[in-house]
Amino acid sequence: MGRWEPDARGRLGRAALELYLDPGYEQTTVADIAARAGVTERTFFRHFADKREVLFAGSAAFQETVLDAIAAQPDGSTAFAVAAAGMDAAAAFIAGNPDPTFARRRAAVIAANASLQERELLKLATVASASATALTARGFEPEEAAIAAEAAMAAFRLAFERWIASDGGLDLRELLAEGVARFRSLA
Repeated sequence: MGRWEPDARGRLGRAALELYLDPGYEQTTVADIAARAGVTERTFFRHFADKREVLFAGSAAFQETVLDAIAAQPDGSTAFAVAAAGMDAAAAFIAGNPDPTFARRRAAVIAANASLQERELLKLATVASASATALTARGFEPEEAAIAAEAAMAAFRLAFERWIASDGGLDLRELLAEGVARFRSLA
């Protein structure tokens, strides 16, 4: 290791993503990531529990963003409108990443690995469940809250998939708004 450099966590994240894309997630070790980032394995484990956590480190902030947006919605809105506002905040969260390619590269890594796909689905299900709980806390009936949260999450997932496929040519929040409108027309 050479001279100390700042932002070890950021360097670890960038190094991991580069290596997960080539040579691949399964082929990459924590030692590889640490070496690429110019830190020790011990430093890696100060920032991440394992190599999978590099991809999911933002999950808590993502969920908090959604729940904060749900809490901030005015009274009188429908459960679906409130849940959709949470997903719009999630889309803004993703679009606001300083690295505009991060979400697409992360999605490519996840798409190439079944266990990561499972973890991503679990993360999204957890956010939908937390959203339903937040909607219930706002006074919506539990079943209505669950349906609204799941529908808003489905609209988000579909918009995200279209956005990833567009390779930057489309706006995630606009795609989400279109998806939300489609869900409303189906109801």
